[in-house]
Amino acid sequence: MSHNGKFEPRIIGFLCNWCTYTAADTAGVSRMKQPANVDVIRVMCTGRIDPVFVLKAFAEGADGVIVSGCHPPGDCHYTNGNYKTFRRMPLLEALLQQYGIEPGRFHWGWISGAEAPKWAELVRNFSEQVRGLGPLNWKQQLASKED
Repeated sequence: MSHNGKFEPRIIGFLCNWCTYTAADTAGVSRMKQPANVDVIRVMCTGRIDPVFVLKAFAEGADGVIVSGCHPPGDCHYTNGNYKTFRRMPLLEALLQQYGIEPGRFHWGWISGAEAPKWAELVRNFSEQVRGLGPLNWKQQLASKED
């Protein structure tokens, strides 16, 4: 997974259909400068993201994970879905650290549909940050702890 001899992280993005997915789509259509190493999973609302999805992404080989949706308060298409996200993600961050996943591998936040440049900037910065941390190989680490 290298490009020009440089480690290219595999990043999974769980994006709200109504906001961040729209921004990501606009950034792509507008040809904004961004790495192509984010696999986007479109969800109807970040409030529907079970923390297990994030853990599974890391267990299945992701080096970094992004969760992003509508700005609170009031912008959520489903009224209060982003409040659920706001309550869950800090707990998930703590859980990830207990499992040995560095804080720099997980990002959660808010990007509206009108903020395509913000999405492109996030992807550039986050990819660089995760690249600096190197490959996670969490599945291998988990397997070695079972022995």
